[in-house]
Amino acid sequence: MTVALDPNDVAQYLKSHPEFFEHYAELLSQIHIPSPYGGKTVSITERQMGSLRDKVRQLEDKLAELIRFGETNDAIAGKVHRFGVALQGATSVAGALATIHSHLRDSFAVPHVAVRVWGVGRGETVEFSPVDEGIKTFISFAKVPYCGSAAGQPATAWLGDAGSHVRSLAQVPLRESETGACVGMLLLASEETQRFYPEMGTLYLEQIGDVAGAALLRAIG
Repeated sequence: MTVALDPNDVAQYLKSHPEFFEHYAELLSQIHIPSPYGGKTVSITERQMGSLRDKVRQLEDKLAELIRFGETNDAIAGKVHRFGVALQGATSVAGALATIHSHLRDSFAVPHVAVRVWGVGRGETVEFSPVDEGIKTFISFAKVPYCGSAAGQPATAWLGDAGSHVRSLAQVPLRESETGACVGMLLLASEETQRFYPEMGTLYLEQIGDVAGAALLRAIG
């Protein structure tokens, strides 16, 4: 009478007795199994080599992806650095605002930018115009910049006629470095729905807000 073997028992036995294939090494070349790449059969050794090649390709793809991410981050970090250096040279509020707008438009390709400042100094430009208390409260308590849909965001009115066309935006608090008090907001917006999205990283946006806020406060005096 033939006794059927449980596949799990066979697998467990081979795991527990790796020396089995030392004593029966020829089985590795004699046993053939279906190939994952077609209907033919291959030896266990060939199947193992194929699996290893697949893993190597996956690791190479992952490494290439990490390199691309690293290069992208390096490029953004360079832009943020140049942005900060340029703002160091701004000696007036008008100069700081011009630098903020030009760098964000040209270096970061952000089509719509607006700035509002409150609680520090006074000015005749639109950047010092009254801001809705709801916006102030929202951005003052924000732990990180808000990134996402422009729908329902009242700050889009700062963009004038363009506000009705933007689909995504980032709202970045401008804070006083020593106290952390929110003294304004930097608005970045785009017609692209996924230019700014909830899951995106905000580290560089925070750095942009830090250097922009510092430059404006320094200029305001």
